[in-house]
Amino acid sequence: MRLDFKGKYLGCLIGSALGDAIGELAFRFPDRNRLESAVKQAKILHYTDDTAMALGLAESLAERGLLDQEHLGRIFHRNFFNEPWRGYAAGPPTVFKAVQGTGISFVEAARRLFGGTGSFGNGAAMRVAPLGLFFHDSPNLYEQAAASAAVTHAHPLGRDGAAVQALAVAQALKLDPEKPFPLEDFLKDLLAGARTQEMREKLQILRDLLVSAVPAGEAARTLGRSVAVHESLPFALFAFLSHPRAYPDCLWCAVLNGGDRDTLGAMAGAVSGAYLGLAAIPPEWQEKLENREVIERAALALLKRTAP
Repeated sequence: MRLDFKGKYLGCLIGSALGDAIGELAFRFPDRNRLESAVKQAKILHYTDDTAMALGLAESLAERGLLDQEHLGRIFHRNFFNEPWRGYAAGPPTVFKAVQGTGISFVEAARRLFGGTGSFGNGAAMRVAPLGLFFHDSPNLYEQAAASAAVTHAHPLGRDGAAVQALAVAQALKLDPEKPFPLEDFLKDLLAGARTQEMREKLQILRDLLVSAVPAGEAARTLGRSVAVHESLPFALFAFLSHPRAYPDCLWCAVLNGGDRDTLGAMAGAVSGAYLGLAAIPPEWQEKLENREVIERAALALLKRTAP
């Protein structure tokens, strides 16, 4: 089997960024007809902090050739300083301020959030796609993804969610889209990879919903659509796994059922793009994506470091 890894790396990062950008539009245009019209009329599809942080992670991995938490934290901090208007939640800026003010590490600052429990938001999962690509053949994928999350999300759920998303990206990357999609094996591997009870329970519910072919709206209500990672990542995976053959259908499912639309789109779009490749993403969407060339260069830099 010879896969188009170049197309898949590009598809993953472009697919995630478009999911983010179109998901952000979906807050204002929450039904499909209006959203499709808005996308068609837009001159530029602007992404949010989801993509900005993914680009930071990609840059750090390509530059260092490994996961360096402090290097990653400094890049996140620099990018936030340069573009604070991207839509960051409160957690990362609080971490950056603590590091700047006290000199503690990014990981220690993240541990101190929320009374010392750390964050279990989806902010680490939304950005982890480059790491799923970079470590796709590594037996330490889980640990690397969890470590990347710990820079801002120290709670076990926050780290587990990022690792499960990275595993989904890595699995999708290695699958041949011209063959039947191995749904049961894909879900089995995700369940085996998850390490928190909350995430395992949601992934089992996800499997049951897919087997029962429930409508997307019902799945969204059951799995959740909030900023908590165990209440958003499972539905993003539902969007992909219920539409593995079509990137646009996956994206519409992810962003048109309420909740944290941009992050749902980013997570679902990353997995879909990693599976189907760049050619499956509408060219007219690609052409409108903000900083598309920057995102493409980031994908190719990762590929150069991790080329099979």
